[in-house]
Amino acid sequence: MKIQIVNVSVGQSAKVLAVLYTVMSLPIMLIVTAAGFVGGGLGAGIGVAIMTLLIAPLVYGLITFLCTGLVAWLYNLVARRVGGLEYSVAEMPGVGAKT
Repeated sequence: MKIQIVNVSVGQSAKVLAVLYTVMSLPIMLIVTAAGFVGGGLGAGIGVAIMTLLIAPLVYGLITFLCTGLVAWLYNLVARRVGGLEYSVAEMPGVGAKT
């Protein structure tokens, strides 16, 4: 059976991906900060490192929110004119069946 996605919720899509990308950026920011300490020592770089840990994930999440919202909005415009993404689904025997 073919299914077509004709509309994507702009706000919900942007919110979900912004949270996911913010959380996923935290380990990367920790690694970058640790590398900064190793390479630059513990002098004046500690303030920059702390600000990076606090601000960078939030900026990354905000940019992701805005970009995802724009892409979802554009998708809805295009899907109205040419149709949405299509995908096929099939039931798998035994998957999800209660025994």
